[in-house]
Amino acid sequence: MPYAECEGVRIHYRDVGEGPPLVLQHGFGQTLKAWYLCGYVEALRKQYRLVLIDSRGHGGSDKPHDPAAYTLELQVADVIAVLDRLKISQTAYWGYSSGGRTAFGLAKWAPGRVSAAIIGGQDACAMSLPASVRIDPEDPEGSIERIYATTNLAPGAMRAIIHEELRTNDFTALAAAQQDHSSVEDILPSMSMPCLLYAGELDLVYRRMLNYAHSMPCATVVGLPGLSHLSAFWESKIVLEPVLEFLQSAVQRDK
Repeated sequence: MPYAECEGVRIHYRDVGEGPPLVLQHGFGQTLKAWYLCGYVEALRKQYRLVLIDSRGHGGSDKPHDPAAYTLELQVADVIAVLDRLKISQTAYWGYSSGGRTAFGLAKWAPGRVSAAIIGGQDACAMSLPASVRIDPEDPEGSIERIYATTNLAPGAMRAIIHEELRTNDFTALAAAQQDHSSVEDILPSMSMPCLLYAGELDLVYRRMLNYAHSMPCATVVGLPGLSHLSAFWESKIVLEPVLEFLQSAVQRDK
């Protein structure tokens, strides 16, 4: 498997497709395989060079058990390490949930590396995680059930896929990675690149997006009716419609 290294931590990635580069960064508890499972890679690879990254603590990347290894600045450094390894000077970036938070960090610490940003299911506000969704390394199955109970996720095929992906994780690493978030709203006025913000309208993040997007110079907000936090990733056909339209206008192509 291909890796980049960031301060002694190996970061697994995949590089597929042709065209302008587009980083895909999954959410908490997922792996880069989720982009394949939901059909995103198939829909995008003929038009974009996709750089899929396993966040530290997830998938094929190293899994430190120290919470200090999961700062936002280190998450940004991981992305930059992958881009440097692939000799990509600038890219569009798409992150969902915790992957979306990394977009705000990139705007702070590496703004010249991002030409356009797609931020799904994430906001810039401070957030304290309730006990109901915190990972207990001693009780993986119970942790998964608590996540289900707070995300409006209907049972069925989608739930089975998510369950299987979640239970392959190192739950001690997940617990270390699952941290409260401080506000990054001070970054918003400096995010001059085209930005698309989207979330399911059942996701509490959506209303917060509407409140702060006006602080961003070039941001569009899209709400996805009837979708929750998790389903706004897994329902890719619904998500791809506004994303593809945004990419078509925001991403420069070689003539």
